[in-house]
Amino acid sequence: MRKVVVATHGHCFDGLCSAVMFTRLYRHLNPAADVVFEYRGMGYGPGSNGVDPAVLSGEDNAILDFRFSTSPKLTWYFDHHVSAFPAPEDRATYEARAAATGPRHMFHDGKYGSCTKLIADVGRERFGLGAEDPHTSTLVRWADMIDSASFPSAQMAVERAEPVLQLMTVVEHHGDDPFLEKMVPRLLSEEIESVAKDPAIQAAYAPLAAQNESFVEMVKKHVRLVGGGRVVLVDLGSETVDVATKFVTYALWPTSAYSVVLSRSKSKVKISIGYNPWSNVERTHDIARICERHGGGGHPVVGAISLQGEELDRGRQIAESIAEELST
Repeated sequence: MRKVVVATHGHCFDGLCSAVMFTRLYRHLNPAADVVFEYRGMGYGPGSNGVDPAVLSGEDNAILDFRFSTSPKLTWYFDHHVSAFPAPEDRATYEARAAATGPRHMFHDGKYGSCTKLIADVGRERFGLGAEDPHTSTLVRWADMIDSASFPSAQMAVERAEPVLQLMTVVEHHGDDPFLEKMVPRLLSEEIESVAKDPAIQAAYAPLAAQNESFVEMVKKHVRLVGGGRVVLVDLGSETVDVATKFVTYALWPTSAYSVVLSRSKSKVKISIGYNPWSNVERTHDIARICERHGGGGHPVVGAISLQGEELDRGRQIAESIAEELST
């Protein structure tokens, strides 16, 4: 039996859907193989910004929607973060492997809104992965909408009335290794909207929905507008936040161009930075590059920085400086 390790972005809807698409691609390329898949959720944070080489313990090892690894054990790679390569030597190793003779198994494209769509497109164009599965297009559409924040409105993202957005919320809070092990096989055979309506998913979402409402009120209490309202700065350092809902500031302050939200959980301090795509204000900053200066990363329109739990004062200084930078 051949072991395939799939290390994907954990607690992330696109990470989950990427694992589904990659599994479908791998099975397409190896239809007769006796394969067992092991799914591992990777996380960004202080001291954990890459994949531990020990995780890559299969005959084939894939990293999806996460930073590149120079480990020789890596056999497949798909990602769309512009901050996928922390150091020049990482980029050089990727380029060398992508250009090596034989079938190409390394793919990075920062122009993609989601890693799921990148895998689907590469699978179709290079490996003949067809759209014979009726669930694929819906899965890709939702993953791309969610990870690129291309919702029709900020209210849709905040209210989360659609069952798939409720599933997204559950994934963000419960998407560890055991969750992935159960959920990927289901999404390979079931329609994503049907899975999202499952009573177990809805039961997991119910307390998160209540926490989401509390978070909105918390944001209102701790907000400060910078640069005449161009930047919404929210300092939640005085609270312990387990549910930090994205897009709240865009719904509450729709004309703002950027948001900088500092939150503190039991284990870390996090600074989340985003561009408001509904503001009708031109984006003038590359958020991924700003985050990289402080050990974080992401995309040009959204990114994050994670610090140790005791670094609250430093986090506040970074958040303040970024807000001032974005306000100009």
